[in-house]
Amino acid sequence: MPKKTKRTTKTTQPSAKAKRTSRAKKNGAAGPKLEQLARSVVEMALRDEDPTVAIPTRALSNVRYNEKTRYVEMGGGKQSRSFFNFGQAKRFMQTLLVASKCKELAEMGKTASIRQIYYMCKHTIKGTNEKTFDDQSESDPIIEDLEVAVNALREELHVFASNRGNLVGPITLVDDGNTLDCAAMGSAGYPVPSIVEADVIQFKKCSAKFILHVEKDTVWRRFHEDRFWETHQCILSHGGGQPARGMRRLLRRMHEELNLPLFVLLDNDPWGYYIYSVIKHGSINLAYESRRMAVPDAKFIGVSAFDYDRCGLSDDVKLDLDASDIKRSKQILAYPWFKKKRAWAREIKKMISNGFKMEVEALISKDLSYLTEEYVPMKLKDKKQWLD
Repeated sequence: MPKKTKRTTKTTQPSAKAKRTSRAKKNGAAGPKLEQLARSVVEMALRDEDPTVAIPTRALSNVRYNEKTRYVEMGGGKQSRSFFNFGQAKRFMQTLLVASKCKELAEMGKTASIRQIYYMCKHTIKGTNEKTFDDQSESDPIIEDLEVAVNALREELHVFASNRGNLVGPITLVDDGNTLDCAAMGSAGYPVPSIVEADVIQFKKCSAKFILHVEKDTVWRRFHEDRFWETHQCILSHGGGQPARGMRRLLRRMHEELNLPLFVLLDNDPWGYYIYSVIKHGSINLAYESRRMAVPDAKFIGVSAFDYDRCGLSDDVKLDLDASDIKRSKQILAYPWFKKKRAWAREIKKMISNGFKMEVEALISKDLSYLTEEYVPMKLKDKKQWLD
């Protein structure tokens, strides 16, 4: 296991006004791109052309796996969104409306949630009964469209999502000017925010040897209560299921900047496999952000389909696989980043042949602290049981 790395960062505590001014200046990352988008639309209109916005296609058909970087990347496919196309006019208007609100946020040096963006943009169009947005399910994809259209992360557009996930361990960080010791934040630990970029969060010092990321809050609480992070000198985190963007980005930063190995403990089911895939290689829907979020060196340490026999578990832990589980497992196995890996083929085929899946909590059936005192320590020592 790599040697622990200590990093120190000298920090100051700027005023709220100074922070807003700093973020407004950082508007340079997205502001000009949004202006260029608007300018191109205006220029097309002045040339009597159909105003059009080109949006990169966010679909499996436009995604490729880069074997060199080991993460999912977006291809060059694009779709047009035109003003004079009856079927696209509303979507075109919504795209520019959301872009204008993001530009306003950037100029003010403030941020808004995706829910707040929805309400900022929603209104009845004058002289009609037509609303700009009927539901938030219409505005959320527009934000992702804008990210890829102007090649700027959501955080650079001054938009954040709901916080999800916590961590605890021997790391002190500075969050928005406040120094926080993540080993002394009580039973809830440190709640990971949506925006975790270096201008918001800095790492002050860290004595952790590795990161253990678990799938659920309930499992995380077991490890936290048993002081696993203290005994093994690690950072313990969870993502509340599939980790949100903030958690994934923070995992990447801690791995990259602090030289911390990342180990992942997830359910033995198609969903657990998929979560690992997203953490390690990036997601198909957000392929344009893989270079900032994926951790190609992440290791899957369990739960494995072979653990039922290896750990002497009882039939009580079995959860039946249904047809959709089997179909999804085969789809995951066909991913280019899994397809060539024999160990993963063995793992997924074993689960299918077992005819059942297992949750991480299943291991607690042996003993309440079996997970923290025996299972994970055993997995961390035996590299042959890791899946890459």
